[in-house]
Amino acid sequence: MREFAVFVLGFIFCFCASAQEVELTVYNQNFALVKDQRNLDLKKGVNKVDFKDVASLIEPTSVHFVSLTAPDACYILEQNYEYDLVSSDKLLSKYIDKNIKIVTKDAKTYEGILSSYDAGNIVISGADGLSMIVRPDNINQISFDKLPEGLITKPTLVWEIQNNKEGKHLTEVSYLTNGISWLAEYVTVLDKDDNKISLDGWVSINNTSGATYKNSKLKLIAGDVKRVRERYDLLQASAMGMVEEKAAAPQFQEKSFFEYHMYTLQRKATVKNNQIKQISLLSANNVPVKKLFVYDPVDYYGWNWYYYEDNKTTKEQKIKVKIELTNSKQNNLGMPLPKGKVKVYKKDDDGSLQFIGEDQIDHTPKDETIKLYLGDAFDVVGERKKMNFREGDHWAEETFEISLRNHKDSDIEVNVIEHMWRYSNWKIINKSHEFTKKDARTIEFKPPVAKNGETKVTYTVRYWW
Repeated sequence: MREFAVFVLGFIFCFCASAQEVELTVYNQNFALVKDQRNLDLKKGVNKVDFKDVASLIEPTSVHFVSLTAPDACYILEQNYEYDLVSSDKLLSKYIDKNIKIVTKDAKTYEGILSSYDAGNIVISGADGLSMIVRPDNINQISFDKLPEGLITKPTLVWEIQNNKEGKHLTEVSYLTNGISWLAEYVTVLDKDDNKISLDGWVSINNTSGATYKNSKLKLIAGDVKRVRERYDLLQASAMGMVEEKAAAPQFQEKSFFEYHMYTLQRKATVKNNQIKQISLLSANNVPVKKLFVYDPVDYYGWNWYYYEDNKTTKEQKIKVKIELTNSKQNNLGMPLPKGKVKVYKKDDDGSLQFIGEDQIDHTPKDETIKLYLGDAFDVVGERKKMNFREGDHWAEETFEISLRNHKDSDIEVNVIEHMWRYSNWKIINKSHEFTKKDARTIEFKPPVAKNGETKVTYTVRYWW
């Protein structure tokens, strides 16, 4: 019955505390901690207080109340979270067999006992016993004597407070709420020679918690905070697109907090309900990067038999293009970077920005290396062949040839990653190029490939058990 307006008459409001200060700490796991300071004028003894304007997705069991004026003199005896919000359907259902008054769009008035209603008709029994039928699309307003018991206009915490010090109390209420999250997003522009980038970081806060936080102190927590899984799924924050405005000076102050990182906005901000707010996190120019060409079968296929099985003797594979950078002060960065998407652009010959790829980074401490996978090389081709295989009693040998063909007009270097997957005991007994052992089962070659040329990497590995 949402087609017509509902006007409530005679509703008596309970005492509502006046807001003083709000602090909002948002976690990137779709929940937040709200600290709400308000003044309460309390009498001595037991007080009933309606604490309104709380988030509709509040976790009631997380509420913590304290009187900052007299902590030992004031405490909660009982708490109820009321969330049966008023609506036209609920009002009409609770007013069956009760008196209402309807004014139609043509200024006619109908008053009597509500007998029934549906999407097409409202039936009222008048004082003379006659039934009057009113079509919902002709209704201008409906009046009720009072708000039915149990219905409220906003989610409300209803408290019984024991107070031993009469007068005004500055109170602080803390609670957790779901439905609000944040994520970091980064926009980078690669220079002409693919050697440096400019990087702008943005914070996107998605608030669907059911409350607006006016002029709040805003803090963001980056890290994986353990929480007990709820019995229902929460909505996930959606990512925002590119923000084209140039970022100003950093507005967040970063510092370590427990085993996480906290980012505190150096001004107050209003976070409205059903709003995605973006705030500049950082801005850095002339960040050195290195472009990498990477040939790695596991990056594409993972540890499975499809790539390695014996009858697959030849396999062509695209070569990935990545850029690598270090999050250090020497590189004009150095702030611990929250996880998020990184979009990369580059100017064409006309000076217009073109999108060249995006990747996701995890929480990255200072001085750690970041590799962004942007796409696959068009002009560089890799081909892997099994040239030989022998086996005997408790041993096996196999030989591979990796052909790298460069159709670009410049020389390049390709990072060739090979995985010793058959057994833990292995040794390279023959090779065409030097390699680096990356871990117990991984080696890396870095052969140069001349422009419009081809390089072949060969090696033989022996396993035993």
